[in-house]
Amino acid sequence: MLISSYNQKALGDVMIIYVAPDAEEQSVVTKGDFTRIFDPKTDTTLGYNVAHVSAILGPIDQNGQVFLSAKQVATLNKALADAGFKPELKADLDARFIVGYVESAEPHPKSDHLLVTKTRVQDGQTLQIVSGSPNMQADIKVVVAEVGAMMPNGEIIWPGKLRGVESDGMISSGRELKIPGAPDRPGALILPDDYEVGTPFDFNKAQTLFS
Repeated sequence: MLISSYNQKALGDVMIIYVAPDAEEQSVVTKGDFTRIFDPKTDTTLGYNVAHVSAILGPIDQNGQVFLSAKQVATLNKALADAGFKPELKADLDARFIVGYVESAEPHPKSDHLLVTKTRVQDGQTLQIVSGSPNMQADIKVVVAEVGAMMPNGEIIWPGKLRGVESDGMISSGRELKIPGAPDRPGALILPDDYEVGTPFDFNKAQTLFS
């Protein structure tokens, strides 16, 4: 998994790269323009901060999440090796916001307001996702932020547990997805029938959902 973000105004010419969830303890080591963040107990890489990244990849005109091509990842790996780090980055080109179909929504065993859903996503895969949306129910089409998605507010979706029940992804609201005109209240974004289950969510098409 590889998630990258860039915000020149806030951070300067620095790219933040995430490859694993945060650990309880973190250590850092810097070599050249690369700072490696890792779990000192397991030596697992959590991510990198890349200074002067435009000198490596060329000018970056995006703000927020940056989707790196396989060629760009290869360029970063070469620069990592040149700096003395293991070239361990792997390109991740999979879509992370998917049109899902809620097959079932059952009461959470330890909560009176959460539901445990079975939600079908891409390639026929079914995910268990815990949802607190007041309008959650079976037989609806929704937007699933799969593990590895970066939400518009910068939050990253990792595997987790809610009240002890595993949850792999998040069923999103229109407000969380920053869809223009979305109601400013909790609730899953229920999609019209013309959205095809298992396909990447089309943010451009969704701009008129609430108009």
